[in-house]
Amino acid sequence: MSFEAIKRVAEAENEAKAAVAAAEQTARQMLSDATAAGKAAVLAAGDKADSTLAELRVKADEAAMDKAAELSRDMENKKAAMRARAEARLEQAAALVVERIVKS
Repeated sequence: MSFEAIKRVAEAENEAKAAVAAAEQTARQMLSDATAAGKAAVLAAGDKADSTLAELRVKADEAAMDKAAELSRDMENKKAAMRARAEARLEQAAALVVERIVKS
């Protein structure tokens, strides 16, 4: 082999080594970028989940307060109806007691 051919082979090997090194560096950079993007996506998803959870808690609290108010109104109505029936029966009971006392 001539010196010129050996020189070209050596240059080709050096170029190949440089290309491999560049490819490895590019691959490392791509991996680093992908890892960073993945971490950012996970953090963003966590933040979105926290936000959604907060909104759902507010809605659930509002629904619970509405239901509690409705139940309170229903209980007040039932209480008023029971009081009215009790007062009506009280008058009847008093009249019955008086009637029995007078008859005895």
